[in-house]
Amino acid sequence: MQYQCLVCERTQEQIPLIALTYQNRTFYICPQHLPVLIHNPQMLIGKLPGAEGMTPAEHHD
Repeated sequence: MQYQCLVCERTQEQIPLIALTYQNRTFYICPQHLPVLIHNPQMLIGKLPGAEGMTPAEHHD
């Protein structure tokens, strides 16, 4: 099975992937797109179930 990034769809053969467990399923995201999950989860709507209900992390600069 080829695992691929939720955002860019690159595979583990092309880039390292980080595994996420969510709603009893495993999803993968590359380090380049991890900030999308943290700061812009709405960009994952249609790619990650429940993304529409996620809120972005607050910035504490």
